[in-house]
Amino acid sequence: MSIINRRNAILGWSVWTLGKAQAKRKAKQGLTRDDSGSGKRVAAAAASGLAAAGGALWFWRRRSGDGDEK
Repeated sequence: MSIINRRNAILGWSVWTLGKAQAKRKAKQGLTRDDSGSGKRVAAAAASGLAAAGGALWFWRRRSGDGDEK
């Protein structure tokens, strides 16, 4: 008995197709009602920029303070 057979292939395809449709519906519901929608985008971009800068600073400080230089 094989794991990959016609029944499992059809079942997997149908689950994937229905899941994509549901994800599209949920994404459409999550959009803001105003036309621009730029408020959330700006906030998300600012948050990700701050996180990236913080990560880079943390990495740089950690690398420069090793003290195990030969």
